[in-house]
Amino acid sequence: QVQLAESGGGLVQAGGSLRLSCVASGRTFSNYNMGWFRQAPGQEREFVARISRSGGATTYADSVKGRFFISRDNAKNTMYLRMTSLKPEDTAVYYCAASAIATTQRSGYDYWGQGTQVTVSS
Repeated sequence: QVQLAESGGGLVQAGGSLRLSCVASGRTFSNYNMGWFRQAPGQEREFVARISRSGGATTYADSVKGRFFISRDNAKNTMYLRMTSLKPEDTAVYYCAASAIATTQRSGYDYWGQGTQVTVSS
């Protein structure tokens, strides 16, 4: 089992920045590919970004490419999502997730955090 806990969400004005953190406990963090997903009200949970076990490979959704940056610190069992140039359409609950495989598909992730709310005002 892997337990995941997100933090860092909040209310920010459009154009602002936030950094989300995801702390893992349980099994060895560096054994897992990690991802960020988000879910806006009334919408399905969607892929945002993923990072490989070592941190050497990343993938982003087109909607956040060039604005969001994913990273991880395996020594601290922590993954981050730095979000810049935020837009009102980025408003959602953001979830971190762990996967045994390299995938952008929600179904490929085995462990999920509880989520953290990000609200971007216009």
